[in-house]
Amino acid sequence: MDPVAGGLVTGGRVERRLAAVLAADVAGYSRLMGADEVGTLSALKSIRREVVDPVIAAHKGRIVKTTGDGMLVEFSSAVDAVTCALAVQDKMAERDSGHAPKIAFRIGINVGDVIIDGDDIFGDGVNVAARVENECEPGGVYLSGNAFEQVRGKPGFAFDDLGERSLKNIERPVRLFAAHSAASSEASTAKAKTSIDISKPLALPDKPSVAVLPFDNMSADPEQGYFADGLVEDIITALSRFRSLFVIARNSSFTYKGKAVDIKQIGRELGVRYVLEGSVRRAASRLRITGQLIDVMTGAHLWADRFDGALDDLFELQEKVTLQVVGAVAPELDRAEIDRASRRATGNVDAVTEYYRGLPAIFWPTSSEKNDIALRHFENAMSIDPSFPQAYGGAAACFAYRRALKWPRDNAESAAHLFRYAARIKELDVDDAFTLGNVGFALYVTNVDFDAGAELVDRAIQSNPNYARAYGWRGFVRVWDGESDTAIADFEQAMRLSPRDPFNFNTMLGLAWGHYNAGRYAEAALWADKSLLAGPPNYSPGIAAAVVIYVGAGRLEDARRMMADCLRLRPGWRRGSVEEHVGARSVELRERMRGAFIAAGLPE
Repeated sequence: MDPVAGGLVTGGRVERRLAAVLAADVAGYSRLMGADEVGTLSALKSIRREVVDPVIAAHKGRIVKTTGDGMLVEFSSAVDAVTCALAVQDKMAERDSGHAPKIAFRIGINVGDVIIDGDDIFGDGVNVAARVENECEPGGVYLSGNAFEQVRGKPGFAFDDLGERSLKNIERPVRLFAAHSAASSEASTAKAKTSIDISKPLALPDKPSVAVLPFDNMSADPEQGYFADGLVEDIITALSRFRSLFVIARNSSFTYKGKAVDIKQIGRELGVRYVLEGSVRRAASRLRITGQLIDVMTGAHLWADRFDGALDDLFELQEKVTLQVVGAVAPELDRAEIDRASRRATGNVDAVTEYYRGLPAIFWPTSSEKNDIALRHFENAMSIDPSFPQAYGGAAACFAYRRALKWPRDNAESAAHLFRYAARIKELDVDDAFTLGNVGFALYVTNVDFDAGAELVDRAIQSNPNYARAYGWRGFVRVWDGESDTAIADFEQAMRLSPRDPFNFNTMLGLAWGHYNAGRYAEAALWADKSLLAGPPNYSPGIAAAVVIYVGAGRLEDARRMMADCLRLRPGWRRGSVEEHVGARSVELRERMRGAFIAAGLPE
């Protein structure tokens, strides 16, 4: 809303004030309503009447607005806002033991400037509070750094530093803190010291869960210990941007610093399936950093690597290692979950299991039939949990593969499904890079909606700047729009984030297109050569691209050989159906591709 056009100006100026803003909503509201609509609404009314509204009034809060499952509350004091939030969560915890359905609130608090419009408030102060609430765990209270600065050191509060997070539509990272009452924190600590029973492990989350342990400092220099701690914190923050992962916060991971603890015990105590550990060692003027990812259930090492660098710039080395570790670890977690899901009994299928059963086709589908099977798994996941976003992303990728690999398809049916997926993730306010990128790329590559597809791919990168595949998607969007160097930068970033990705042959193909668009035909042809060598046999998009690129580089014999392969794979391809093999939005690029196919021998 425009504050001026919308009437928020009084006497020629916008009315503003500094406020503590509390945003709250019900965790899993759609699932609760789907299971028991009447019971959930009745319970929420009772909670508002008996718990929430009285506590807000007692702490001098003003309810600005409510929605079906949440509310926005304004306080003049950050202390009052935090005290109120903790009181609400304490009362909800007491209520939860004897009531059904089980309802939990997520609460986020920010202190910032707000714009006044009658009884309503707007502005960054409100937006940040809402995004902090989105990050919050059910039953928790999260504060922005601004709110924390107003209450730090005040008696009665305890906090966990959760590190910086990139919040949706907020241009700068925001540091988050989880708030607890000091009494409950002390009681929890005392209980942990006296009554921990490691024979009763925490329940595992319904998505891959990982703890990053403090890296061992194998050097005598304590400065390398600070470097190691900073490196681990960066890795935790970067992994936390993957909405598909459950990542243990730094404060919990660092309780194991300097201790010789069994990996399986850590898994039980933290409730995680995977642990990432490592070490830092100084040798003269260089550092060696090692890391390994372990499945705590089996003790198996899923991934291990080492990184060497000069001490000249510790921060540059820290950033490099973080990017490479995250780029390597995230795919390994997915691969491990795929393998685990494939071993589950058919009778124990839930939405997440169905998703992981379909996921291998997203890494690489070997046939149209397997792609169709994967699509059914994703559709099953949607049926089990219509609010599970990754299922829509996986299904969209199946339609994209049908188009890219020229498998049997109904273009109108594909478009209808993709429009439905796009509408659904918008309705769910999805902020998951996998989902946004897959749906966006599918919209683009199937020629359903170029602009909407490109926008979703951009949002995927904003959601998770560490997600390698999102840069690959954007690189292809850019090359098919006729761009060159910006696309090349995206492909290079994709390979930097995931240097050992088995799908990098496609990234090499993107680099070939980028150089082709720039008129660097010889270099483009070299990248096409690398892509064909690294990729699977009969990869038709790579072979068709090589035809165009070889023609540009003057390698006509190679282009004709590639065209013969194209016709072998697609016997019915003729000049009249050339548009089926040209997916670029750029008119100029489409014409160049068409001319190259004809020059290489595409029949009439």
